[in-house]
Amino acid sequence: MEQERRFTLEEAQHLLDSELRALAERMVQERAKSRDLEARWRKLVIAIGSNGGNMERPEVRDLRAAVEGSHAELREIVARFTDQGVQVKDMDRGLIDFPAQVEGQEALLCWHVGEERIAFWHSPEEGFAGRKPLE
Repeated sequence: MEQERRFTLEEAQHLLDSELRALAERMVQERAKSRDLEARWRKLVIAIGSNGGNMERPEVRDLRAAVEGSHAELREIVARFTDQGVQVKDMDRGLIDFPAQVEGQEALLCWHVGEERIAFWHSPEEGFAGRKPLE
């Protein structure tokens, strides 16, 4: 089994600043788009289903393709994080964790879109609710 990557605060901050911040912002935007498309899809399926309609109409196919395309984009974004050893915790908020050690224990350096710097950490068991300041 491959060893999980561990980040120092400096390594995590550099990776965030150099590429992951923009990627996280893109993930949040794409997830909002995806949620909108999914809501439109549900309404359309209910409307067509209740009328015994045709799911092969062009507008139905186009919307289904848009939903699938958005989901594929999100999978690609998440894969880019995981390829770097970073965990995506919440696509809606752009919440990501960097495996690390803090005070000699297993920890996750925690950041989300809108925060300037990585300033919090938590144990793997505590999750976001257990965030503590780094300094």
